Amino acid sequence: MTAGRGPTARRRCEVDPALWLYPETRFGGFTDVDGTVAFYTRVNALLEPRMTVLDFGCGPGSFDKDPVPWRRSLRVLRGKAAHVVGLDVDEAARNNPFVDEFRRLNDGERWPVESGTVDLVVCDFVLEHLNAPEAFFEEAARVLRQEGIVAIRTPNMLSYFGLVARWTPAAFKTHCLKIAQPTRDEGDVYHSYYRCNTVAGLRRALKRNGFEHSVYGYEAEPSYLSFSKVAYVLGALHQRFAPRPCKVALFAFGRLKR
Repeated sequence: MTAGRGPTARRRCEVDPALWLYPETRFGGFTDVDGTVAFYTRVNALLEPRMTVLDFGCGPGSFDKDPVPWRRSLRVLRGKAAHVVGLDVDEAARNNPFVDEFRRLNDGERWPVESGTVDLVVCDFVLEHLNAPEAFFEEAARVLRQEGIVAIRTPNMLSYFGLVARWTPAAFKTHCLKIAQPTRDEGDVYHSYYRCNTVAGLRRALKRNGFEHSVYGYEAEPSYLSFSKVAYVLGALHQRFAPRPCKVALFAFGRLKR
């Protein structure tokens, strides 16, 4: 009998559509299209031991609850670079165990970071929460050294997820997040503006601030739809067949060329 094809495996697939649509999940706990693995694999490829890294919107480090060891290890940048600085408006981020140093960011103000002292800025699902995203790109260009890199992951406003998220009332959105992501901390839900959340918008912002860049759509398995088998299957079909401009997430990487 072929491994993984017996009655037990079939029953598990009937219960969990993820095992049917992404059977590789049984080997390591993540799919071949895992967005976090894809994004942080590239971030890790850019890291060098000498680097100073700025984790913009670092949060309290709640990804330590991730049940997949490999994915969790990719997200840990501390120890892979010389120094990791966490920057956040939330004082709770001071307890993040994955940064070497925390600096409090006052909303709308200049980053408390010296000019030309950072090698890599990582901004993971934070850009959509910025009321004035242009200030982010200006400050990233200021604090980065020549040839410094910015790495961004953010929702795509032109995807079905982005359109629903943008126009859904905050209270209902929080309720939906609790259903879709039951392990997510209640305090880890912030207002979203989506003011620079298209491929074209990111390209313009990076170019305007002196970055050569690569910006593209990416869609992981629809884990946020796991509350419904039907929704999950429809999300998986979208993941496989939707054109890149309509993918749920955007990845953007820029290298500073003054």
